[in-house]
Amino acid sequence: MLHVTKLAVGVRDTDHLRELQAERMLTHPRLRHRTRNFPRRRLEIIDGGSMYWVIAGTMMARQRIVDIVEDERDDRTPCTSFILDPELVVLAGRPTRAFQGWRYLDADAAPPDMPAFGAILGLESLPAALRHELRALCLL
Repeated sequence: MLHVTKLAVGVRDTDHLRELQAERMLTHPRLRHRTRNFPRRRLEIIDGGSMYWVIAGTMMARQRIVDIVEDERDDRTPCTSFILDPELVVLAGRPTRAFQGWRYLDADAAPPDMPAFGAILGLESLPAALRHELRALCLL
């Protein structure tokens, strides 16, 4: 299994990403992320891999990649679409430097999902900026 990382440009936090994707699904029922390059390791990715979203410098959420298909943009330009499961899983998080495009992420290097105690303690209710600072200080 292999994962993919992608910057969520212009996204403030996981709630904002959920809102944007919910709006997008109203017009395009299959949730997808379009990109220019088709991954050579497609079979490894669709074998349980996820899209790990980097939001505000932190890998904060993931979505299972259901399929990767050749597609075209609205202007008929060819592209690739990562077909995503609509369920957004919040991560414990890890600071990540900016990069262009998408990158492969080995399964053993992926940050863990937000532990169950995070929901019990209400960590998701904290402002995203505070969670980001706490993660940077290794307190979360």
